[in-house]
Amino acid sequence: MAQSSSRTIERSVAPRRPRVRWGQVATIAGFLLPAALVYIGLVLLPVGQAIFYSFYRWNGLGPLEHFVGFDNYVRALGDRVFLNALGHNLQLVVMSLAFQLPLSLGLALLVRELNWGRAVFRTVFFLPFVLSEVVTGVIWNFIYRPEGGLVNAMLAPFGIGPTALLADPNTVLYALFVVITWKFFGYHMILYIAGLQNIPGEIEEAAAIDGCNRLQTLRYITLPLLGPTIRLSIFLSVLGSLQFFDLIWVMTTGGPVGASDTMATYLYKYGFQRFQLGYGSAIAVVMFMICFGFSLIYQRFAMRRDFA
Repeated sequence: MAQSSSRTIERSVAPRRPRVRWGQVATIAGFLLPAALVYIGLVLLPVGQAIFYSFYRWNGLGPLEHFVGFDNYVRALGDRVFLNALGHNLQLVVMSLAFQLPLSLGLALLVRELNWGRAVFRTVFFLPFVLSEVVTGVIWNFIYRPEGGLVNAMLAPFGIGPTALLADPNTVLYALFVVITWKFFGYHMILYIAGLQNIPGEIEEAAAIDGCNRLQTLRYITLPLLGPTIRLSIFLSVLGSLQFFDLIWVMTTGGPVGASDTMATYLYKYGFQRFQLGYGSAIAVVMFMICFGFSLIYQRFAMRRDFA
């Protein structure tokens, strides 16, 4: 009897499963449904369509009749022009990591040390990012003009020029990178400033009291605590460098002789100008797989601690 009564008491005391509150479920679904529909319609469905079209030779006008399997992918990976375009994207990635991000970090550290005018400098450095890529490209086309351009006017007193930086295959990519850096360094600088503001000042003060100089404090205190922001900045910079299109298309359309082509400009030329939408879709899928693969690997190994 005692055992049966104790079991009865345990059953009565055992917690019950909470009832499903359908009103809350309906509210959550109501808020999520519009965003989910937009995401499905503007992201997932286009990706699925691109994968489907990439298996056909199609000009975008007639019915899908010429199934070619993986021939479009074989053609892309065997095309030297496309491989050169991929190489240009990788060059932009390397230059961004080597020059653009350190410049942004250095300026963020300098702006943080200012006692006055901090907001003014933040605004001035961030203004280029507000401009659209088209406006930026038009402005810098005038700056780079061989005759009457600002760059050649500055080089003339030194006996250099006139130079057509955008028309020379050896200099066009570097000239474009200067424009890319001018436009985007302010964005990364703002990210770094936000990250620096989250670092407690007491930690750096304690390091100074313990005898650390500014360089040691920067190396052992500031940069490790700024790690999540730096990793996020690298992530955004690499993905952006792999997808450059607007600015390059406005300034050079991928020229001269493909010296500034990227995967996106190559896709546009073949997919829309030459009406090879099946082949262009295969290029888009290759771009997607490169960006998606990098995202998965980087988040798995570099940003794992941040997510945790």
